[in-house]
Amino acid sequence: MWRLGLIPLLGLVPNLVFAAGGDMPSLVHDIGISLMVAGALAVIFNRAHIPSIAAFLLAGVIIGPIGLGLVTDAENIDTIAQLGFILLLFLIGLEIDFKRILSSGRAIIVSGLLQYPLTILFGMLAVKLMLMAGIGGALLQESPHAAIYIGVIIAGSSTLLVVKLFQEHFELDTEPGRLSLGMLIFQDIWVIVAIIIQPSLESPDFGLIAMSFLGIVLLALFTVVVALSFVGRAFTWIAKTPELTLTGALAWCFIVVFLGVNLDAILENLYGRNFHMSVGSGMAALIAGASIANLPSATEIITKVATVKDFFITLFFVALGISIPAPESFDVIVLAVAIAVIAILARQFIFFPLFYFCSVDQRNAQVASIRLAQISEFGLVIAFLGVKLGHLSPAFTSSVIFAFVITALATPLLYGKAYELHRVFQPVFEKLGFKAPPERELEQGAEYKLALLGFYRDASSLLYNLQQANPELVRETLVVDFNVALHERIQQTGAHVHYGDLSNTETLHHVGLDRARVIVCTIPDDLLRGITNRSLVRVVRNMCPDAIIIANAVSLDQVELIYAAGADWVYQSRLEAARALNEAIDEALAGRIDVFREKRTQINLSSEDRREVLD
Repeated sequence: MWRLGLIPLLGLVPNLVFAAGGDMPSLVHDIGISLMVAGALAVIFNRAHIPSIAAFLLAGVIIGPIGLGLVTDAENIDTIAQLGFILLLFLIGLEIDFKRILSSGRAIIVSGLLQYPLTILFGMLAVKLMLMAGIGGALLQESPHAAIYIGVIIAGSSTLLVVKLFQEHFELDTEPGRLSLGMLIFQDIWVIVAIIIQPSLESPDFGLIAMSFLGIVLLALFTVVVALSFVGRAFTWIAKTPELTLTGALAWCFIVVFLGVNLDAILENLYGRNFHMSVGSGMAALIAGASIANLPSATEIITKVATVKDFFITLFFVALGISIPAPESFDVIVLAVAIAVIAILARQFIFFPLFYFCSVDQRNAQVASIRLAQISEFGLVIAFLGVKLGHLSPAFTSSVIFAFVITALATPLLYGKAYELHRVFQPVFEKLGFKAPPERELEQGAEYKLALLGFYRDASSLLYNLQQANPELVRETLVVDFNVALHERIQQTGAHVHYGDLSNTETLHHVGLDRARVIVCTIPDDLLRGITNRSLVRVVRNMCPDAIIIANAVSLDQVELIYAAGADWVYQSRLEAARALNEAIDEALAGRIDVFREKRTQINLSSEDRREVLD
């Protein structure tokens, strides 16, 4: 009943807002309204497990012209959106690690280079089929460049949504996480190229496009030189006053932005000629971030800027919601659903085959593709700019925004069900020729002293220590893991490795696990998919009644349950870490931390000397 009492209060909101707005500048008033409604909706949406971006977009619709009409100043709306856009790209630049991209292997580099143009072609072909089927015909015909715009819009995935979900589930450093992050970085770079070309789409002038790229190169070279010679030193100076880090970072961002957008004016004053090399504010912000991404203080900068970035990103999506026109017809919704479906299908017809043919195993390729199945926030930016340039109709842009909302709402569900969906569709992939890696022939009568079920950080360190202390044992060790990208490096250690999905009990029967004396699972339940340590121990105990089974538990209440399932020893990583920290603290308090460090370094070797399968 108390909820019904809120309804009359909603009617008072416009009067209260306009009364308050009379005593403050219009921009402050509009920002205040945007944050008030966005914040209230975000709390409700978070409770309902709906992405907050959807709340921000809805807040914009409510306070915009088609809603309560609380915010209608186009100039204020554009100001809000531009600030969010610049800071978003600055933060993305800060998180770009070119060394890591270049060393990430063929799967990410080849897929990242090919995925975007191939997806654009897929989208254009899909539009042709839609026109033939009579879907969205009127809206598509109103926008002569609709086909290429849809291709570009579906080619990108949402950095905000995907990275957030991987971080929340602690999976950013897994194989699907690394694949997804690498793809997102390449997409962010591709979208900047698209934004550069976009203004000349009507009549492409390749000379002007080439000059634009030259301007980007010159600005990038200049900022990198200045960053390495001065900016890095400046951040070292203010390292002892962290509150200045944010100020310094934003100052550097806008120095590069102002330099980029005024590049033509600067060169014209110097040489008396307009070279058409100005760099857009978004691209300049990206360059500013990337130029300081490898500074020692980069982590601190990212932490500080992220807080402010979230503030402006909220306003950015609210501004997009404000700009949504009222749907002119049901065709807007039909086209939105069609765009969302095309985006999801593109992940299966483009992303998945690219990953697979770049030597990513079937499961990881499929899981990463499913988790990238949403439209990027940059798709909204491109559609927004398309309306300003006269390439798209407002109704078409409404369809794009609704498609973004549909895929954003589907993202958490698709993320959580990715492994289950792979198991459902695996037989189809097998029939289509996308085979799981073949199981290696088992050596007749081969026995193993040790078997590692799953291979991640703990197993990597354990295998390295065994190499140093007991190489004979390594040669009698069996590793069962589905990540075939690691198999060659595991074999180089001398261990035997077989492809296997731990959730598939049939697989475990065929890898020779029953001939192992000690069986260890180092993968925590947080990372296992389709099975838990408790269930895995039960399966292995039935299969290998005489083996010694060692498993791990995440929470204390799981320890006894895993013992009851048949484990001989259950360890917890946090307790082992706490024991090591206790020893370090005792030595530090006794004034022997240097001795302790030297002793530990002799035992474990320094990080530079260790050459593990997983660094």
